[in-house]
Formats: sequence, structure tokens, C-alpha cells
Amino acid sequence: MYARRRRNYFLMMGGCVALFVSAWAVVRLWSMPVAVGMCVVAMVIPPVAAMVANRRGPEDRWWDDPSGDPESDAWWDELDGKKRH
Repeated sequence: MYARRRRNYFLMMGGCVALFVSAWAVVRLWSMPVAVGMCVVAMVIPPVAAMVANRRGPEDRWWDDPSGDPESDAWWDELDGKKRH
């Protein structure tokens, strides 16, 4: 799971760099508004890439791992409607 998130992050960031470089190296020679638009799109990619890289799937059970305190774990399980085996 971690490798897939990391690969997606690097693909998105590579696309961001490619957009910036191509916008100011090539596209600006033909159309300045298109180059600016490409940079605006590239500007949005890094926060989205960070969200993709840090997203947890349903199989990532980091939020409901036991804390080690049996009383606290039993209390949280009761609130969540879970039965401990």
C-alpha cells in the first residue's frame, strides 16, 4: 500500500515539474495565457499529491489499533459498537 501511494505521489510531482518546465520553455513562445494556465494547474498539483500520499485506505487500521490500556480499549470498543474477542 505504501509503495502505491509513493509511486502516485512521484508521478503527480513529476507531472507538476513537467508542466512548469514545458510551460516556460516551450508553450510561452506560442501562447502566454496557456503557459500561465499550465502553471496554475501545476500549482494545484502539490497539495493534491500530498493528500494522495497521506490518504489511508480502509485496510490501513491505524485509527482503531488497541492503545494497550484494556479499560480504555474496552470503553472505545463499547462506543464504536464492537465486541472484543
